[in-house]
Amino acid sequence: MRRENQSSVPEFLLLGLPICPEQQGMFFALFLGMYLTTVLGNLLIVLLIRLDSRLHTPMYFFLSHLAFTDVSFSSVTVPKMLMNMRIQHLSIPYVGCISQMYFFSLFVCLENFLLAVMAYDRYVAICQPLHYTTVMREEMCTLLVAGSWLFSCAHALLHTLLLSHLSFCADNTISHFFCELTALLKLTCSDTFLNELVNFTEGGGFVFLTFCAILGSYTRIGATILRVRSIKRICKALSTCGSHLLVVFLYYGTLATIYFIPSSNNSKVKDIIASVMYTMVTPMLNPFIYSLRNRDMRLALGILYR
Repeated sequence: MRRENQSSVPEFLLLGLPICPEQQGMFFALFLGMYLTTVLGNLLIVLLIRLDSRLHTPMYFFLSHLAFTDVSFSSVTVPKMLMNMRIQHLSIPYVGCISQMYFFSLFVCLENFLLAVMAYDRYVAICQPLHYTTVMREEMCTLLVAGSWLFSCAHALLHTLLLSHLSFCADNTISHFFCELTALLKLTCSDTFLNELVNFTEGGGFVFLTFCAILGSYTRIGATILRVRSIKRICKALSTCGSHLLVVFLYYGTLATIYFIPSSNNSKVKDIIASVMYTMVTPMLNPFIYSLRNRDMRLALGILYR
């Protein structure tokens, strides 16, 4: 990292959410409640899976990592946003901003991979049930999760190192509530062609590949379900996939809102609202989706409260 970057811009200013001052208290309480629900709900899922031996299966192993990712994902951005709303301390150090961007990129990438891995797990369970225990053995599950973490760290490190070679001049105001890569690239006075090229090819590539993996898995699952004549087996297959499909729609629907819907005059407000959905609403809803729609999770929760 070059020394002039840190000396020219020692800190950035996060403008935060476009909320009227008289409504700050109400939204602070709302977002604090959502964040606490996210943390407690997802940590409860991790605890239930650890304590209940019936949940020691590949599907719940991946779910526990997804829940941990959701907690980490929200914790990277939301506490700083809440602090800014409460005490109006809008500044964030250069190193803090770059670190926030690194961990945000890491957990976004990791969430994509875990959703794809969970889709593959459902594909094997429904389309190849006789080979499920041999294909999704413990070593394979560990390898899939470790590979997801390794590639996500490399992805975040690549974008962080490329960003650290850019110079930031007079403008240090970020029109967002966290340090997002695209927002930082708009502030630099250096040439960003390489950054944007890597962001489009490598960043867009992994999102496209993971989405195609999910789409391909559920296409095969759908074809298999249509060949089944038993209503009971169809309902069982749909129940095991329903929760994951709902999470996928929430996650990629928000991504599409941010990156694929054409920009308008109020595109900044749209992006901020979509980012709130992305960083707070979706991670908060995941525990409810998996616990309310999943019989095993409800049973484990009932045993815990006895």
